[in-house]
Amino acid sequence: MDLLSNLSLGFSIALSPETLILAVIGCFVGTIIGALPGLGPANGVAILIPLVFTMKLDATSSLVLLTSVYYGAMYGGRISSILLNIPGDEPALMTTLDGYPMAKQGRAGDALVLSGVASFVGGLLATIGLMLLAPLLARVAYFFGPAEYFALYLLAFCTLGGVASKNQAKAALAAMIGLGISMIGLDNTSGMPRFTGGNMELADGVDFLVAIVGLFAIAEVFFFIESHGKNTAIGVKLDKITIPVRDIINSFWVMIRSSFVGFFAGVLPGAGASLGSFLAYSSEKAFAGKSGKFGEGDPRGVAAPEAGNNAAAGGALVPMLTLGVPGSGTTAVLLALLMTLNITPGPLLFAERPEVVWGLIASLLIANFVLLIMNVPLVKIFVKVLSVPAWVLLPGVTMISFVGIYSLSGSYFDLVLMVAFGAMGYFLRKLDVPTVPIILGILLGNNMEDSLRRAMVISDGEWTYMFSSNISIVLWVAAIGGFVAPLFLRRFIRKPELITD
Repeated sequence: MDLLSNLSLGFSIALSPETLILAVIGCFVGTIIGALPGLGPANGVAILIPLVFTMKLDATSSLVLLTSVYYGAMYGGRISSILLNIPGDEPALMTTLDGYPMAKQGRAGDALVLSGVASFVGGLLATIGLMLLAPLLARVAYFFGPAEYFALYLLAFCTLGGVASKNQAKAALAAMIGLGISMIGLDNTSGMPRFTGGNMELADGVDFLVAIVGLFAIAEVFFFIESHGKNTAIGVKLDKITIPVRDIINSFWVMIRSSFVGFFAGVLPGAGASLGSFLAYSSEKAFAGKSGKFGEGDPRGVAAPEAGNNAAAGGALVPMLTLGVPGSGTTAVLLALLMTLNITPGPLLFAERPEVVWGLIASLLIANFVLLIMNVPLVKIFVKVLSVPAWVLLPGVTMISFVGIYSLSGSYFDLVLMVAFGAMGYFLRKLDVPTVPIILGILLGNNMEDSLRRAMVISDGEWTYMFSSNISIVLWVAAIGGFVAPLFLRRFIRKPELITD
């Protein structure tokens, strides 16, 4: 009965005219952002956060708009993957393996429609999973103390370094950079300034919105100028759009299986949609065996990663809402939004602000149907976005970033700091150092430090208190396993590839 009453509350909010309009706008804008090569959901949400504050929306409306952009960008990423062989974002990389070969075979329309249906199935099942699992996990979170939260934050960093990154050492370096930046400003306990260099502008610390927009949006502008400034032509022409009924029927159980795989990959703190897409594709390739033609235009090779990455996008919202730990780079940006709005994610969020949680869940259910309607009959409109010239796109992104940040703080120093973060993000990406752990470090660093200090005060400095509960022990083991296991798993995964070659 609680579930039904909560859903009733959610739909009463989601079906209001203002919320519906925001959801539709978010889906449309998100699909366009996802279709543009290289931008992706994290950058899109980061760019739009300043606009949300200038629009003076309340917490529920802000979250509905940006999560609709998030879901829309996950849908849109498949367009450039299939037509250009350029993934719109990292999770869409696996879609290129069979989507582009299908397009070269004259089945670009079939691949786009099939991927849209798979995205719908993955997103819908993930939202249902969020609705069922999040309240249960929120109840478990009531048993978390400072030792458990410290171990949980450690798990987030370790899974980013182990599961979701190609190089654990670089991810660990990025996390340490983020934690170091989080220490800038006044010490929470003593009130003494730390690492400010005598600059009063840094006394309050580094604004994570400035860091996020710089590392994602401004860095992407630099990177786009170098990498994609001249690559805006459509690689494969899109002719007639048809509904590939046979492919959809044959791939139905592929979508279901991949959705479950992707959802539970997304629930892992720090893993995100990239892992969900990879695991879904790999498991279906192994499941198909010799009967599959994965890599040569197999429709199942399109359905699996699309269902997996969209399910992981929904799954990543679970730890963010219930534990305050983002499940992906995009949810790290959304976490920053909530913190800016003075909303603390965690178990109390469900009790104190149910309208935010259930209004969001109901809006996501509606957004999935809106996206399905948009992405099948209107796909030709979104394809035209790929022909937008760089000289139009880049100034627009830059202008939104600068105007948005200045409207929030009114500080020229923040604009300079944003550009500095953009330059840092650009060079770090050139060195193949991930930026998401930096964002996590800035977001979670103070909470992680506070948890450690409270644990030491409660235990009178006894370090064994950090392992005093079964929950903390499980989290420590999971953190170590999440960091070390990929070293062995990657070797195991590569063996079949060597045999088939």
